[in-house]
Amino acid sequence: MEEVTRRVAERIGRRIRWRRREQELSRETIAWRAEIHRTQMTLIEHGERLPRVDTLIKIAAAIGATPCELLDGLVWEPGDGRPGRLAVIRPGGADG
Repeated sequence: MEEVTRRVAERIGRRIRWRRREQELSRETIAWRAEIHRTQMTLIEHGERLPRVDTLIKIAAAIGATPCELLDGLVWEPGDGRPGRLAVIRPGGADG
């Protein structure tokens, strides 16, 4: 996984984990609510897998969040003549 993609996956995973723990829910419960396998939920929470958009939407709903809350601070910077890049623009949120 590319470095910036790994950082994005880790940030999203931390936000999901923080929200899940805040609600005192298990990974299994969130996986069941989101209709994904519990192993996939673990990989996402640990930042080892970047979820697809549909999976992110399901997980957000399962933890009572919006996809925007999970993606806050992540942007695409157009390249303007060079390749663009995904960027983490600020620490913000529960993940520090």
